[in-house]
Amino acid sequence: MKKNCVKRGIFGFCMGIGIGHLISIGLSLAWGNGYYSPCEPQLVQSVGNEVLAVLLQAFLCGLLGAGCAAGSVVWELERWSIARQTGVYFLILSVIMLPTAYVLYWMEHSLGGFLGYLGIFVLIFLIMWVVEYNICRYNVKRMNRNLNKIER
Repeated sequence: MKKNCVKRGIFGFCMGIGIGHLISIGLSLAWGNGYYSPCEPQLVQSVGNEVLAVLLQAFLCGLLGAGCAAGSVVWELERWSIARQTGVYFLILSVIMLPTAYVLYWMEHSLGGFLGYLGIFVLIFLIMWVVEYNICRYNVKRMNRNLNKIER
């Protein structure tokens, strides 16, 4: 289990950097007016220059990806209830995502900005959880149908 968690974490770190970079490209295409903006201007200002800001963002995106990937092992703990798995995974993501979003200026640095970001985060988590739950439920029903065909 620990070995699997480390492998996932390393893979997730690389994926997190890649996804973070793709998001910056997408946001630049949407709102950059023809310019590439690798990170929030407030981040550049707070760390002193664009290179350090991009390095920090890449590192934190990597940690975010590593946490998401490594934390996904909770879904394989069959002795845990779905509620416990969901709660622990949500806690893992929250502990990584919310500070990362704050440090990288993905949210406004105010109570309202934090609560708004948290609301969007919870909504996205719930939507993804419901979609995944329904996919798993469909797959179990399909397997049961196939087993019933074999038994007949």
